[in-house]
Amino acid sequence: METDAIRKKWFTMVNPNAGNGKGSKDWNRIADLLEKEDIPIVNNFTERRGHAISLTKEAIGDGFRKFLIVGGDGTLNEAVNGIFTQECCPTNETVVGIIPVGTGNDWGRMFGIPLVYEGAVRVIKENKLMAHDIGVITYHEGNVQGRRYFINIAGLGFEALVVKKTNKQKEKGRSNSTVYFFNLLASLLSYKITGADITIDNKTTTSKVFSINVGNGRYCGGGMRQTPDALPDDGLLDITVIREMGRIEIIRNLKLLYDGTILSHPKIDGYRSNNLRVTSETILYAEADGESLGHTPVEFGIIPRGLNVVYGTKIIQ
Repeated sequence: METDAIRKKWFTMVNPNAGNGKGSKDWNRIADLLEKEDIPIVNNFTERRGHAISLTKEAIGDGFRKFLIVGGDGTLNEAVNGIFTQECCPTNETVVGIIPVGTGNDWGRMFGIPLVYEGAVRVIKENKLMAHDIGVITYHEGNVQGRRYFINIAGLGFEALVVKKTNKQKEKGRSNSTVYFFNLLASLLSYKITGADITIDNKTTTSKVFSINVGNGRYCGGGMRQTPDALPDDGLLDITVIREMGRIEIIRNLKLLYDGTILSHPKIDGYRSNNLRVTSETILYAEADGESLGHTPVEFGIIPRGLNVVYGTKIIQ
């Protein structure tokens, strides 16, 4: 296939397990819609965790620059990490779009990408592009340092514990919109708040921390709004720090996680910066775009306008 022909095609990655098997069950219907709209694709199915990373890197080496995800936020995250760990082209020469088939679909929610397949395919057809910032987290697994890129939201502490439990259940085939919320409530019984040093713009504060969220996007966990004012193209990360709160107080204020008013609580602080470092008394686990990672010490940074995305409606603030 000649380079020009390759560049016009969408390298499509379908996660057959996304949405409790919807990726596999609905693919033929989605493929028919893509064909009907004359959207050229080269299709691939992911076979294991991390497979979309290697598929993306190989595809870029073969000349592809447009990537269509048929899956959830986890598959999207893998595609982003494939783009940012390849060395064949500048990342801002790539384009990413998504047809949401996952359980959370939080990134697509922010950009008005419909869950109805006809609507999502129409978004791809219209091909409205914007340059999107990409977050990067450096973390540890024991004494080994790791790095992960994220397009939406990363978390530390309680959030990461809930994600870890949810991912274990997903691996066993239990995946629906209520699993995350159930794990959120169940984790309150075992989670212990820990002291942490939080450094933003070279200023360090020490606090007992329940959780920290760091976002380019506004939604996580199937609709929670923990970084409710984040913008995906301002070159900054929105940072939400939930300080020491008791279980009853947390349960009483759960609605704040969903209605966009989380920063109004006196024990919750909001920041906006391009850098963050967290060290802790006992380790805090990390996650990025719903993918479980290692633990503190961690550092966050941002790559402004790192790649192009296809959007339905654009956030303006």
